[in-house]
Amino acid sequence: MPSGPRFLVIDGYTRAAREQLVSGGASMAADLYKGMLLKCSPAGAECDILFPADEGAAFPNDSELKAYDGIAWTGCSLCLNDKHLPEVSQQIDLTLRAFKAQVPSFGSCWAAQIAVVAAGGQVQPNPNGREMGIARKIELTPAGRAHPMYEGKTSVFDAFTSHDDEITHLPPGAVVLSRNPWTKVQSVAVTHQGGTFWGLQYHPEYDLHELARLAFCRIPKLINHGFFRDEAAALRYIDDLESLHNDPSQKDIAWRLGIDADVINEDVRHCEVRNWVQRLVLPKMMSRESRA
Repeated sequence: MPSGPRFLVIDGYTRAAREQLVSGGASMAADLYKGMLLKCSPAGAECDILFPADEGAAFPNDSELKAYDGIAWTGCSLCLNDKHLPEVSQQIDLTLRAFKAQVPSFGSCWAAQIAVVAAGGQVQPNPNGREMGIARKIELTPAGRAHPMYEGKTSVFDAFTSHDDEITHLPPGAVVLSRNPWTKVQSVAVTHQGGTFWGLQYHPEYDLHELARLAFCRIPKLINHGFFRDEAAALRYIDDLESLHNDPSQKDIAWRLGIDADVINEDVRHCEVRNWVQRLVLPKMMSRESRA
């Protein structure tokens, strides 16, 4: 029997997309989330990993879902408007089952969007285009300032990001917790069929190294979107990120990139995750153990 909480980490990337990331030096999203959850949880926490977009994936049944204390969703390069694709529709169905199982859920990017869509909301391409690298000036809404997920967080902050779509229509039971000038919904709390899902559009699991490797994997796309003039410019940016990751005291690079403790300091980045574990996951674990 584990002495800590039991997590299910759901990595929505396809196998091909995961292989592309790894070939570029990035970590798999599931591994990033597992590492973050273990850092933010008491000793003895356990994480199972599911790749629902893989052919033949073994989805947990309802009783197996209920045996978890928390479900964590990673980002994903799929699009929720492609509901005709099995790798998308099956993940929406799984989200609905997680709501019904009333297991606390949390996640980044794709996660916030799938929570909203599963509960009846909508996601569309962001009219401002892709938000990439650092999401600037994320501001808590009045609901966000009062929400337990943001206890200990400043009211305005920056965060790692990488997305094309945004939440456009909220379902009943959803509350916007933060926004910025680029993206109308930077975080959301969704209550549906008795379940709770705290979703972020940004990525607390990233660090400067992971952002560098993601940018490397996306160089052609980022040039096409106008983020870089050419490959040489992209590689200079990537080298700066890697250098600052290896030595955060390099004030010149931090100043040039406009990067501070919001993204460099792991304790700051993980605030929302720690609060989710403390406020929702551990009470679920204690309730489960009391019934055992």
